[in-house]
Amino acid sequence: MITLDKTLAATLAACAILNTACTLGPDYQRPAIDVPAAYKETSAAVAPEARDALPAGNWWALYGDEQLDQLIGQIETRNYSLQVIEARARQARSLAEMAEAARYPTLVAGGTNDLGLVANWEIDLWGRIRRDIEASGAAAQASTADLAATKLSLQAQLAQNYFLLRVRDTELSLLEESIAAQERSLQIAQNQYAAGVVDRAVVAQAQTQRGTTQVQMHDARAARAQLEHAIAVLVGKAPADFSIAVAPLNAHVPEVPSELPAELLQRRPDIAAAERRVAAASAKIGVAEAEFYPSLDLFGGVSIRKGLLGGAKVVAPLFVGNAAQIGRSRAAAAYEEAVANYRQTVLEGFREVEDTLVALQHLDQAAMAQDTAAAAASKTATITQNQYQAGLVSHPSVLSAQAAAVANQRAALNLLGRRLVSSATLIKALGGGWEPAATTRKKE
Repeated sequence: MITLDKTLAATLAACAILNTACTLGPDYQRPAIDVPAAYKETSAAVAPEARDALPAGNWWALYGDEQLDQLIGQIETRNYSLQVIEARARQARSLAEMAEAARYPTLVAGGTNDLGLVANWEIDLWGRIRRDIEASGAAAQASTADLAATKLSLQAQLAQNYFLLRVRDTELSLLEESIAAQERSLQIAQNQYAAGVVDRAVVAQAQTQRGTTQVQMHDARAARAQLEHAIAVLVGKAPADFSIAVAPLNAHVPEVPSELPAELLQRRPDIAAAERRVAAASAKIGVAEAEFYPSLDLFGGVSIRKGLLGGAKVVAPLFVGNAAQIGRSRAAAAYEEAVANYRQTVLEGFREVEDTLVALQHLDQAAMAQDTAAAAASKTATITQNQYQAGLVSHPSVLSAQAAAVANQRAALNLLGRRLVSSATLIKALGGGWEPAATTRKKE
């Protein structure tokens, strides 16, 4: 058993007290942000219970689509972009753990000419180590928030691509039915032309309508394939090895509660990441200041040849010119940069929410108007068909009415897709299902 003499023990005890005696640099405070009381584009105040309706976990469950649930579930385990950010977050956590380890002595064993154990300990007189721990811890929290932001962005991308793919599926079904009807109309026109009932222009009009719809169908098929390819990459698969069976669009547009602006600062991971980088930059000011103060290292231990060992090493800069001032100015400028970036990130967050709120409001109104127009166009097509059969109108009138009905149905369908995409955009802008506590540093 090794016993230190009283002098060395007293020295170590005194240094342990000194180790917490002084911490250079400013103590961190979150930068002030001007937060509006409510969003400009919110049509009405949102009750607290409505705000709680936004799920903290699987936000995409609001759409009630099982295949969407399965696809988004694959992002966390298979998306390579997410794996890159996750690896960076692990690196940042390792750096934080390394900084924490500097608080404790290091033990060295052995030697070529002597055997023994020697412990080295840097006394944190000016708080350099503490500030370094603070900076690296905040940086690790920022990386964790970056991971959450990337995950949320990828989830929103997949949901939006999936909705658009299902819109194309429904559109293709509509176009195929339309082409089948146009084929019948073309046959009728050709028969009437052969019988001398109509002129060649009626046949040409029927052919034109069918050809136009066929072009639209090919465009929709190409768009669907590209959306399927994008989803394949998001779930970590080559497009050649991935397919989604054709199915109609059955997702509904959920009512997304627009939380109060102040809550955005806690919910959005990109804002949290920017704020944590401000905290890291603040701590680095203290690190920069402490670099130009004296340092004290202790060592103690025992060896076979020399017995009990102990001592201290003091290193003090004698002349550094204005390097100390430059170092602090550089750290302060980096802090100011981080503050400006944080405030800009908050403003961009507010803008994204406002943009999506106003888009959803007008898309909802447009959808109601378009649904009315589509219903009227379908009714007109039916009436015109009946009039044609009664001999009251010519066949070109039927073709025009059918074309107008299909165009209005496609417009209504595309508006539904845009509303679904915008609702996912709003959820992302509000922070999605991110858990703010995931990057909150535990108090020591």
